[in-house]
Amino acid sequence: MPMQYVTSLAAPRRVLSVLALALLVPLLSACGFNTIPTNEERAKAAWSEVLNQYQRRADLIPNLVETVKGYAAQEKDVLTAVVEARAKATSVQVTPETLTDPNAMKVFQDNQANLTGALSRLLAVVENYPDLKSNQNFLALQSQLEGTENRIAVSRRDYIEAVRVYNTSLRTMPTMIWKWIWFTGNEPYQTFSIDDSAKQTPQVKF
Repeated sequence: MPMQYVTSLAAPRRVLSVLALALLVPLLSACGFNTIPTNEERAKAAWSEVLNQYQRRADLIPNLVETVKGYAAQEKDVLTAVVEARAKATSVQVTPETLTDPNAMKVFQDNQANLTGALSRLLAVVENYPDLKSNQNFLALQSQLEGTENRIAVSRRDYIEAVRVYNTSLRTMPTMIWKWIWFTGNEPYQTFSIDDSAKQTPQVKF
C-alpha cells in the first residue's frame, strides 16, 4: 500500500478518535466516572489537614516542656514522658498506604493517643505551680494549645466524613461499577476508631 495512502487514512482516524473521546467524556462524567477519584482526593486532603494539626501540636510541645521545666524541673518523670511520647508520635512514617492499612493506622492513632495522655498529665502538674500558671509565655502556649486541640478535633471530624463518602462510593451503585471495571486498585480508607478513654479532648487547666 502506498505510504501516501496510509497517511491519508490515519488523519481521519485520529479525528474520529478525538470526536469519540469528546462525546464519551461527558457521558462518563454524567454516570459517576469521576466520583471515586474526586472523593478519594477529598479524603486525602482531609488526611493532610489531620497530619498538619498533629504536627502543629508536636511543634508546640518543646516550648511547653521548656517553660514548665523552668518552674517544675523536679517533675522529671512527667516531662520525660511527654518528650518520649512526642518523639514516638513524630517518628511514625505516614505513607499513602497508611490510609488503607488498618495496622499502620492503629499504630499512628495509638502513638497520638499516648502523646495526648502524656500531655494531659503534664498540664495537670501545672496546677501545683501558681507562678507558672501566671507566666505570660505559658499563657500564650495555653492559648495555642487549646486552639490546636480544637483544630485537631475539627480536622479529624472532616477526615471521618470524607472517608465515609469515599468508602460509600466504592460500595454503592452506580459508582461501584467503575471500581469493578476501572478503579480496581482502590481500597476503602481507614478511619479513626478511638477508645472510649481517649475520646475526650484533654482538659487543660492552668
